[in-house]
Formats: sequence, structure tokens, C-alpha cells
Amino acid sequence: MAVSFDLFGTLVDADRPTDPAAAVARELRERDVAVPSDFEAAYRKTHVDAPEGAEVPLPAHVSAALASRGVDAPNNAARRAVVAAFDPEVRRRPGAIEAIEAAREHGPVGLCSNCSVPELARRALIRADLRDALDCVVTSVACGWRKPDPRAFETVARRLDVPVAELTHVGDDPATDGGVVDAGGRFVDIDETPLSALDAELEAPR
Repeated sequence: MAVSFDLFGTLVDADRPTDPAAAVARELRERDVAVPSDFEAAYRKTHVDAPEGAEVPLPAHVSAALASRGVDAPNNAARRAVVAAFDPEVRRRPGAIEAIEAAREHGPVGLCSNCSVPELARRALIRADLRDALDCVVTSVACGWRKPDPRAFETVARRLDVPVAELTHVGDDPATDGGVVDAGGRFVDIDETPLSALDAELEAPR
């Protein structure tokens, strides 16, 4: 068996911008980008035609939103602005370390997180002192697929060197994390099985 964990809301809590469009716009201006007056409206629209289940990196979305208003963002300004706008305070959730240690008793342990912001998951793990506790880190922005798409779970299973049927995914959102069941794996909902009870849940027969 291998176990993967969701990140935000499962292993860590993080303060995110209450108004992402405004936060990104502010960081774009800091980088001398001429932010259009209706940027927030452009931010809320879809500009990148991606396949179903695919992740669109937020910098690509921001660049496309600006381009839709005739604005260029040179020198990688969109990426730098997005990374700066999503730079949260991070708190490790109670029981996270113990849950990872319990999972490790059963096999390799990884992370599978929906995250469209480059660098965010890595920084969150470092700030929560969890980076070295995991055998692999799979994010949607890196692998290209968002949970509940089966390809997200297939990626983490492959990185952990097990078939998806032997993957247990632990998370807080049945609509996304629960997609592991359709992929052939097992889902543990922390609203029903808190991190502190994970060891007993993993011991239970499937």
C-alpha cells in the first residue's frame, strides 16, 4: 500500500488572498505592468482552452487575461506577480506529522495537491516543516491534471511505484480527493476519519 495526502485543508492551513484578482493586480503594478481597469473582470473569465481535467497554471491564465485586453507582461512578470500574490502564512495542522508517520508504516508516502500556483506547495511544505517527510510531491500545476481527474492519482501512484489500486488518498474534499475511488484507489475523508485516527483506518480491511 502507498498513501498520498492532500495539502491545503488536510496537512496544512494557509492564509490565501481574499480577493485573488486584486492581489495579482497589485503585484503586477509593482512590476510595472499596465494593469487594465477591468482586469478583475478579465481574471474571472476563461481564456485558455484546456482539455477537461487539465490544470491551467495561474500565470498562464493571468498572461492570457492581460493579452485579452491588449496588455503584455514582459520579463516573466505574470509568473512573478502570481507567486508573490500567493505567499501565505502556513500552519501545520494538528496530527499531520503523526498521520504521515502512521502512513509510512504501510509503505511510501506522497502528496497529491490541486495547486495552480508555481512554487506554492513547495513553500508551504517547507514552512510547515513537512518537505522531508514525503517521498514525492505531485501538484496539478506540475503534472498537468487536477483532482478528481484519474491522471492526477495515476501520477502520484506511479511516483510511489504502486498501481492506483494500492493507493489510499487522504483528503478533506470528497468532490476532488474522492476521485481516487473512480481511479481504482481508496479515499479517506478527514471529516469522517481525523488524522489522529488514520493509523486505525489504514489497518482496517478494505
